[in-house]
Amino acid sequence: MGQVAGLFPGGVRADGLPAALSDPGRLAAVAATGLAETAAEDVFDDLARLAAALTGVGRAFVTLVDDKRSYWKSCVGVDLDPSDTAARQSPVRESFCYFLVGLEGDPFVVSDAAADPRTRDHPSVAPMRIGAWAGYPILAPGGEVLGSMCVIDDVPREWGRAELAGLATLARSVGNEMHLRQSLAATRSALATSAALARSLQESLLPPVLASVPGVDAAASYLPATGDTVLGDFYDLFPAHGPWWCAVLGDVCGHGTEAAKITALARYTVRAEATRHLSPAAVLSRLNTAMITQRGYDRFLTAAYLTFRTTADGVSGHLCTAGHPPALIRRADGSVRPLGLPGTLLGMLDDVTLTDVQFDLAPGDALLLYTDGATEARDADGAFFGEEGLMRALDGVDATDMTDRITRALTRHRGDHATDDTALLVLRVPG
Repeated sequence: MGQVAGLFPGGVRADGLPAALSDPGRLAAVAATGLAETAAEDVFDDLARLAAALTGVGRAFVTLVDDKRSYWKSCVGVDLDPSDTAARQSPVRESFCYFLVGLEGDPFVVSDAAADPRTRDHPSVAPMRIGAWAGYPILAPGGEVLGSMCVIDDVPREWGRAELAGLATLARSVGNEMHLRQSLAATRSALATSAALARSLQESLLPPVLASVPGVDAAASYLPATGDTVLGDFYDLFPAHGPWWCAVLGDVCGHGTEAAKITALARYTVRAEATRHLSPAAVLSRLNTAMITQRGYDRFLTAAYLTFRTTADGVSGHLCTAGHPPALIRRADGSVRPLGLPGTLLGMLDDVTLTDVQFDLAPGDALLLYTDGATEARDADGAFFGEEGLMRALDGVDATDMTDRITRALTRHRGDHATDDTALLVLRVPG
């Protein structure tokens, strides 16, 4: 324990654990939540499941930590009776969560628990099969550390920046839920905080920067709907294997945490299956299977997914659409045509019909993926922007210019009010 004592600004107790564990103000804040020794609740289980989906791990926890124990308000991936409060806790010495209490508000992230000098002697590394651990503190309004939002992987791994950003957002969301329960007087302030967290969560489900594809100019744009609801549009661009790259753009039915969970599931599943299958139809079929397995979500998804590689003449690839609008291809001569065959939306039927369509892009050609927030945008008279509006707006000297032109055209058409969010992804061959 002496190896980690220097980590904690407030020093340690006689037993070597952080002195902050016994701080009276912190203990009062934990007690004020009223959540210790209470059964599992959907709101916290949903956030823990989302943390697991965002990071691709099997176990996620929402904990409350007093001076003697770590209580698991939610424990995803652990087979326990939700109402058995006695089983849903551990001595604080056997929990990594005391690090968060001792660090007084900072996160605690470990890539290899057995090798990290801070944790290699911890009594739970082997019994709990902790390969890697990442946790963010759940804070009371006064800044006291109440517990953690944490995830555990069975094997060592590096945690991605976007994963940690999403985990931090979820920890703040848990804290916000607890705060709302404690004080009706703080409702207005809490709602403002919730709005900011909703947008932060939406952003954490999108890549912060598009991957750079040699020989291809790529750009994406996300236009949020008016208001603070988390909606379900997403996109991604990533390498598969060898010379092959993948791009996906989708739209989840619904909004809020349920839509965010499906978005996280879709991104994780597509990336995992893309390493095994070059066929877009095969990848989307497996995403459908994953969604059917999670029938409790009661949501469906539309998506356009393509695999491509660069060639001596430009780009060659295959596209599949699942209940989604067709892609648009703009040729160098200015002509625009749709690409894609209608396919079954995902998450509702066990058997789906999905078809790969081959395409080629020459220098100067561009391909646009978009969600129906673009085509269904209405002006003051109720007229849709439509596929025709997109075709007219799809122009520009590069991919970024194209997304910017479409964004400006949509804004002019719909004004300041948007009833749906819109995602755009452009791939263009320079020339």
